[in-house]
Amino acid sequence: MKLFRVRLLIAALAVLMGTAISHAQTSEAAPPPPPMYGHGHEFGMGEHLGFMTRELNLTDDQKAQMKAILQKEHPTVKPLMQQQHQIELQLRQYVEGTFDAAKVRTLAQQKAQLDVEITVNHTRIYNQLYQLLTDDQKTKLKDMEAQHEARMQKHMQQAPTEPPAE
Repeated sequence: MKLFRVRLLIAALAVLMGTAISHAQTSEAAPPPPPMYGHGHEFGMGEHLGFMTRELNLTDDQKAQMKAILQKEHPTVKPLMQQQHQIELQLRQYVEGTFDAAKVRTLAQQKAQLDVEITVNHTRIYNQLYQLLTDDQKTKLKDMEAQHEARMQKHMQQAPTEPPAE
């Protein structure tokens, strides 16, 4: 299971790089896309892509290939993200209004199935982007991920074990 999470993180970082590249190459006059509830950017990972692009020293060819992959996959992922957004909006009404466990359960099941489809699509895209990296870039990415994982583990160990007393 840990290996799967590491691979997913690697893939996520690769998509992050591609998204930043695509955002960096768009016209400055173009308005930013409206943020989706729970998903700030295309594929849910746009903020760190510029950082990853610089850190891994992607070539212009790699950037162009990643942009092409993201553009090709966008029509597949966008409707899934929109469906997820609609479900989240519907769930919000049960937070703010009258709670109905049966309806929330139905929406949660729909969201779970949608999450499966999104995860499969994202992982496939991440794999395509990851394959564009050189061996040195892959090694550097793995090192960055290991450092990130170490910071997360340290943070999790520092988290309080009991809720604060009132």
